[in-house]
Amino acid sequence: MAFFNFNDIQNLEKIYKINLINSCSGFKSANLLGSISEEGIANVGVFSSVTHLGSKPPTLGFILRPTTVPRDTYKNMKDLGVFTINHIHEGIIEDAHHTSAKYPKEVSEFDMTNLEPEYKGAFKAPFVKGAPVQMSMKFIEEVYVPSNDVLLIVSQIQELYIQDELLQEDGLINLSKGNIATINGLDTYAIPKFKAQLSYQRPKKI
Repeated sequence: MAFFNFNDIQNLEKIYKINLINSCSGFKSANLLGSISEEGIANVGVFSSVTHLGSKPPTLGFILRPTTVPRDTYKNMKDLGVFTINHIHEGIIEDAHHTSAKYPKEVSEFDMTNLEPEYKGAFKAPFVKGAPVQMSMKFIEEVYVPSNDVLLIVSQIQELYIQDELLQEDGLINLSKGNIATINGLDTYAIPKFKAQLSYQRPKKI
């Protein structure tokens, strides 16, 4: 078994270290965040850090790297207070990954890929058309993490759209039925398959 202590990790070649540490936490969520600028330019970008924070109220978070360089999603989200989260599925992996390319703010990633924006009701930010799970989000707060110089963005679900065949009677969203992707590291995608749904566990008699 390969072994790395803290000093080993610190002294690794940059790209090797980035790949190692980005993949050691396991499979991550694969989502496209949709936003729109005050000038009306739609933006979409891939994120692998979206995670559940709480159910009452329904709250999700994601990690944003330092804002020392322009980050359109962050600016749009702060300016308008809203954005969308859309699950990446098998059919759009390459286009979804391409949204990580650095385009000028006046260029929409929707125009540079086959991804299509979709607007629902009065919600300002675009969804990704065809995504099996779509969420409209309201920005709540940001928490600075000084030890790693990142931001935890906290947001609440305002609307939740789920393809009918994915939603079980008990409320579980069976993601494997939608061929929804996960991300391993920075640039490797997988399509996990449903294995088992286990019951609530209670201590065994000692």
